[in-house]
Amino acid sequence: MSSFFRGPPLAAEERKVKQFYCSVTAGLKAHSSTMSSDEDFSLVTDDNPSLNLKSIYKEIDKLKAEYNDLLKEQKLLSEAKKSNVMFTQEFQQRASTMKKRLEDEKMNQAEALKKEQEKLSDLKKEESKLSLELLKIQQELGRIDETHQSLKQQTEVSTAVPEKKVVFNGETAEGDDALSFDVKPSIVYPMEGGTAFITFEEEEVAEKILALKEHKVQLGDCSITVRAEPVQFLVPADVEMDTQVCPRRILVSNLPKKESVERILDKLEIHFSKSRNGGGEVEDIVMLDDSGNVVITFLDSNISKGLTDKQMHEIELDRGKRCKVKVTPFLNGEITLLKTCNTTCSKTVLLTGIPTVMEKDNLQDLLEIHFQKSANSGGEVDAIVYNPVGGRTLAVFQEDTSKPE
Repeated sequence: MSSFFRGPPLAAEERKVKQFYCSVTAGLKAHSSTMSSDEDFSLVTDDNPSLNLKSIYKEIDKLKAEYNDLLKEQKLLSEAKKSNVMFTQEFQQRASTMKKRLEDEKMNQAEALKKEQEKLSDLKKEESKLSLELLKIQQELGRIDETHQSLKQQTEVSTAVPEKKVVFNGETAEGDDALSFDVKPSIVYPMEGGTAFITFEEEEVAEKILALKEHKVQLGDCSITVRAEPVQFLVPADVEMDTQVCPRRILVSNLPKKESVERILDKLEIHFSKSRNGGGEVEDIVMLDDSGNVVITFLDSNISKGLTDKQMHEIELDRGKRCKVKVTPFLNGEITLLKTCNTTCSKTVLLTGIPTVMEKDNLQDLLEIHFQKSANSGGEVDAIVYNPVGGRTLAVFQEDTSKPE
């Protein structure tokens, strides 16, 4: 019995029962031995010993029953203890497993959180990168829009340019020349005094003249020595220009050729200064010498647009005499890129050191005769111009359109 689990109250009761049981047993044994002897001894002082013995046995049976109940209760408690120990071990095992699982899950969550934070960081970097790209794209779109507006404006202007009368002369073109746009360059060269330009038909003649450098020219009774030098120009190799429509100026073309410049300018100023004609106060009016067109400048920047939109305007020159002129936008240009290079005229030679010894025309003729002679290393002369000392002459150079034989 000592192997069973006993709680403190149950153990105390058990000890009491055992003590009582032992005392009763000892008394019964003593009583039996006394009864067998002749001594007159009694355990109790009651007059009815059989009644007392019955109550003792009854009490013993009661205590035995209580004792058995205690044993059963102890057994139940022991089984409950075993069950609790088993459950405790199972719960401890589950707790250990759950703890490990929670730790693993916590570690996995930490790793997952770290990965998500890295993803978030990458996404933020990508967002920043995309924001910069978006800003660049927006800026580029802004520039493209500005370019589009500028090109649109230029397109509108290109459809309203001053009229230039052309005629088909029967000439056709093939290949690369079929879609070419012909621009004829013109260079104005200010001549120094005592110089002459002479142009030969062949480049070889000009090369010979330049190779000799100095030439002695007979002028009847006297002679002069001139120096041959190459003609070089600084010309544009690449030009880029930005153009904008001037809000205060218009270009008037298709003007009558027979009227005087002063009369045309007066009539145009009168017409375009009147508000009923869509005009306004005129600040300046000038005719362009190269084209014969007129530029009118208004004080107000809101006048030009309405006039250029209408384009064709009737101007009264005399009473009952009217003519139609064309009004187009005036472009302000700004050179944004200019690359230049040196070029040399292959057929033209500059003669310097020419003294004024006779009349201009006579000296020019004698120079031409001298350089035409093959004996002087000369050849056929296409053109010659002489500017005497103290004179002012502008030589105009144009593109050489002659084809080599």
